[in-house]
Amino acid sequence: MNKPLRRIAIFCGLLTLALLLRANWLQYVKADDLATDDSNRRVLINRYSMPRGDIIVGGRPITGSVKTEGSELKYKRKYLNGPMYAQVTGYASQSMGVTLLESTYDSVLSGTDERFAFERFTDVVTGEERRGGDIITTIDPKAQKAAYEGLTDLKARGSAVALDPKTGKVLALVSTPSADPGSFAGNSLKEGERFKALDTDKGKPLSNRALRETFPPGSTFKILTAAAALEHGVVTDVDARSDAVSPYPLPLSTNKISSQAGDAVCNKASMKTAMQHSCNNVFLDAAVKVGRDRMLETAEKFGYNKDVYAPELGDLRAAKSLYPGGLDKPGTALTGMGQGSLTSTPMQMAMVTAALANDGKVMQPYLVDEVRSPALNTLEKHEPKQMSQAVSSETAAKVRDMMEFTAKEGSAKRALIDGVTVGGKTGTAQRGVNVRDQVPYGWFVSYGITSDGRSVAVAVFIDPTAMDISREEISGGSLAGPIARNVMKAVLKK
Repeated sequence: MNKPLRRIAIFCGLLTLALLLRANWLQYVKADDLATDDSNRRVLINRYSMPRGDIIVGGRPITGSVKTEGSELKYKRKYLNGPMYAQVTGYASQSMGVTLLESTYDSVLSGTDERFAFERFTDVVTGEERRGGDIITTIDPKAQKAAYEGLTDLKARGSAVALDPKTGKVLALVSTPSADPGSFAGNSLKEGERFKALDTDKGKPLSNRALRETFPPGSTFKILTAAAALEHGVVTDVDARSDAVSPYPLPLSTNKISSQAGDAVCNKASMKTAMQHSCNNVFLDAAVKVGRDRMLETAEKFGYNKDVYAPELGDLRAAKSLYPGGLDKPGTALTGMGQGSLTSTPMQMAMVTAALANDGKVMQPYLVDEVRSPALNTLEKHEPKQMSQAVSSETAAKVRDMMEFTAKEGSAKRALIDGVTVGGKTGTAQRGVNVRDQVPYGWFVSYGITSDGRSVAVAVFIDPTAMDISREEISGGSLAGPIARNVMKAVLKK
């Protein structure tokens, strides 16, 4: 063979080898990634080739599937009370993809999970249509309804979260305004326009404020400040008068901070009185004395600065709640009253409240109780998991005593329920630098415990921007307190 032909032969051989290597790489190394890539049209066709499995609340499905005509995507998703459960289910849209539970458990719901291999085989043999598995949630339908209706009746942007303190079960998860995921479940032009309108709406109906957005927690954070002060020995007697003057001079600053209750009530008040009337000075002073490092340590034990919902539980991926490190004295003081650089999701404040109701134990929140195969076999069953012991049971009991006193004699009276031990704390949180030009947020956290030991913890957040209400009328107790009460009552009054 002459030299030019030999070179051409070698070059062609190398090209053939490269093609073989590439084909094997795609078929064996990248096969799974390509098979599950959302850009793969076959994935989409497979996902909607049969009715999806259901998401179950209170023993009943809140999802379903309907046949589509003239499309290779044979079925599309429908939702029962879609707006009320949108932050639980997420959406399964032929054109916009999948989110939240619809995404986390897509392989189960679409029937493609590897654990269904035997059932898929028997379906082929018997000629049965492939079926999806079901997701059993922890949501209490009455609590979810109470939270949703409470927020929508106010026409408020906001959210509400309810937890079982002993297990971490999410009993309610609501964000308003909301939207029906079924309204854009298909791939028609009209449905695409609906999604675009929702996505650009100033009210952000597709947002999940309970999990994905953070806000200054305001005075609700004072329950954590109180826990830190007691745990680290800065306060030993909650009934003893403090030396915190009102208005309180912010360290290293000429600024003085007053309390809405008035200087006469708050000047050198005890921590219990300060909780009752939400006196800023006592909690500013407590945070300074606890110090930035110990405040940070306590906050992190309650779940701040951590991915407490992931990766173990992908169904509850959430934004981190932040307690900044390296704060100076003024910054540390401001966190004592829930302001400054501190931010929190409503879920995080529900966790703090739940931990105090659970003797200081922080439980991992979870939204899915059980995963079932199409044959109704249990594939997964969630077991409660303790994340940390944030504070001692003695400290938690002292904070509960103050919260219960606040519910009976202070600003949290609107959460009281006959025959139930209730503790609560209101919050009004300023936002931005020009606070006088912006309406503050309203917060309310509470727990309820029955005589037989059943319990629930609730956090309600309200952004009154869209409401016809003056700045003076905004109060976590008046706006959010009744919602928290109704949610607790729905869970505990069986």
